[in-house]
Amino acid sequence: MRTGPTIALVAVAAAAVAFGVYMVDLDVTDNGALPDVDVSVESGELPEVDADVGSISAGTTSETVTVPDVDVDVDTKEAEVKVPTISINPPNDDNG
Repeated sequence: MRTGPTIALVAVAAAAVAFGVYMVDLDVTDNGALPDVDVSVESGELPEVDADVGSISAGTTSETVTVPDVDVDVDTKEAEVKVPTISINPPNDDNG
């Protein structure tokens, strides 16, 4: 079983979820109002919200690593493997 790549994939997924809150910038542009309640009810108003959402791009890149070459003797050789990459771009904060 290949646990190394599985652990790496889980770690990347956990990092993406952990930054989920960091990646969304919500700015309340208008305060909401509760409805007036008397004998008759007037409609309420929801707040207006501008949501800027960041982007996450994931992929792979080729890297050369040393891996064992097991025959009768244990030798090492270099091999090119694909390793995961991730790029996180949070939204711009308009509130300064």
